[in-house]
Amino acid sequence: MSEPALESPVQPLLFDAVLTPYRSLSPRGFAILMGTAGAIGFVFGACFIMLGAWPIFGFCGAEWLLFYLFFRLNYRAARMHERIRMTHDVVTIERRDPRGRVQSWSFQPYWLRIEMDDPPAHESQLSLTSHGKRLTIGRFLSPPERYELAQALRAALASAKRGPLPSAAT
Repeated sequence: MSEPALESPVQPLLFDAVLTPYRSLSPRGFAILMGTAGAIGFVFGACFIMLGAWPIFGFCGAEWLLFYLFFRLNYRAARMHERIRMTHDVVTIERRDPRGRVQSWSFQPYWLRIEMDDPPAHESQLSLTSHGKRLTIGRFLSPPERYELAQALRAALASAKRGPLPSAAT
């Protein structure tokens, strides 16, 4: 008979956030925009055909195709996200790129510093620093959003450094 596996106590999460780039154009709005741009390009191209400048029609189509392609690339880049999780023992940052590749970093909260300009400027970066290593997070966030995240991380980090609350004995 085997002994039951010892389970490690699950640490409560002090901070858990998923950061994603903001995209204001909905899929429906994208379809409307592409349809309108295509119709306008077709009308202009047809006008040039009637004037005898038929090669311009192909350029109107190519222009619309590039417009569509760049919007699709923008939507693809929006699949990127970062997840920040903090317990009393560890801070974990997981970054997923648009292709689905994952990078992960772990820090010990006691040695971690959160750096950001106060007040934030447009080029201010939010960085986590520990043992001479620096990780910049939330690059796609606006400066006020990065500052708000820095404040929330600092509060959670202060709680992590205080340590877990003693549990009541039963």
